[in-house]
Amino acid sequence: MTQGYPTGTNADAEWTPAFGVPRQRTAKSAPEPPATAGAEVASAAKKPGRDRYLDLLRTIALVRVVVYHLFGWAWLTVLFPSMGVMFALAGSLMARSLKRPALGVIRDRVRRLLPPLWLFGAAALTLMFAGGWNPLKDPDHGGALGVVELLNYVVPLGAPPFPWDIGSKSGLLENTWAVQAAGVLWYLRAYLWFVLASPLLLWAFRRAPWVTVFAPLALTAVVGTGLVSIPGETGNAVSDFAVYGSCWVLGFAHQEGQLARIPRYAAVSCSALVMAFGLWWASGHLGPDGWDLNDIPLAQAAWSFGFVVILLQYSPSWQELPRRLARWDKLITLSNNRAVTIYLWHNMLIMATVPIIDLAYGLPFMENESATAALDTTYMLWMFVLVWPLIAVMILATGWIEDIAAKRKPRLWPDGRRSSARRAR
Repeated sequence: MTQGYPTGTNADAEWTPAFGVPRQRTAKSAPEPPATAGAEVASAAKKPGRDRYLDLLRTIALVRVVVYHLFGWAWLTVLFPSMGVMFALAGSLMARSLKRPALGVIRDRVRRLLPPLWLFGAAALTLMFAGGWNPLKDPDHGGALGVVELLNYVVPLGAPPFPWDIGSKSGLLENTWAVQAAGVLWYLRAYLWFVLASPLLLWAFRRAPWVTVFAPLALTAVVGTGLVSIPGETGNAVSDFAVYGSCWVLGFAHQEGQLARIPRYAAVSCSALVMAFGLWWASGHLGPDGWDLNDIPLAQAAWSFGFVVILLQYSPSWQELPRRLARWDKLITLSNNRAVTIYLWHNMLIMATVPIIDLAYGLPFMENESATAALDTTYMLWMFVLVWPLIAVMILATGWIEDIAAKRKPRLWPDGRRSSARRAR
């Protein structure tokens, strides 16, 4: 991450909203409302616009990704499976977009993905080459094959190459900075695969919804458990596609209204069982970071699947944020409009906080041992505090390319302030 990044988090995504919190869903059809004021509310609910509940979920997912990559807390992958949520939201948007001709939709999605990637890739590769990396001599990328793999920085059908060790541990950045900076690009590869496969997946979903929803989970049980091993980056790509495929298709089910036809008690109960299975599987297959579900594909797939079903079952489809959340409206709007930028650059910006904070050790009062100890103790907290202004600077410096990719007028800080002013007038 991505997914990603995520063009699935594109700001110009639109959903058909519905006012109010949803009632208990049952298999029976609800009686028709009287043709009075209720009909007017229903009519208003059909106005096109953003689904602010989905926007809120996307913002939470992005913040969780940043916090996870900063602190590395494994329990965050259980608390909120961000990548599964982001793929589900992207799938919902894709299903809505595919009401138009498929080739045009795919072209639009790819176009919105690539320019931000090109800018990030240009910066990352410049730093790698300046640090002495030569893909022709990199043993991890097969010499000349590594040069061909550089094309994945142009169109991420595969994994963009990067050096596992560059510079020195005593340098400005630690010697694994390239791994951390470019490692998030797996999300863009997975997203692109899903976009290209979406017309076929949606066709299959409309004909065999249950099979299409659960097929990726079954595939994960095969390729994500070692039962069948696919070597190299091809295996990683297939595994990512399998792990998050059900979440993507659940986005279809949400957009097509299939989830709404399932009684809520049944959906939640079954989801809880699937999630319990995921935790049980994880307990017997803990990786080097313990309960980090990113290291346990089948547990990640099962937990994300159940989590997404519950989130979408309780989806209130807000056209506007409720009053208690209204204070976060501009932040949510900004993060959705700049989701790709935030995702692509956040890891590099986390690392950039280190040399900035290290400057504090040279201040005169830091000669005191207690002051040095205090900074050592709160170092990670200062990284958390500092990374958000750096993200804001990156949004101002490079975020406008997302507007150009979407064929919109470039904006420096698209937090919805001007749109609100226009609506007020």
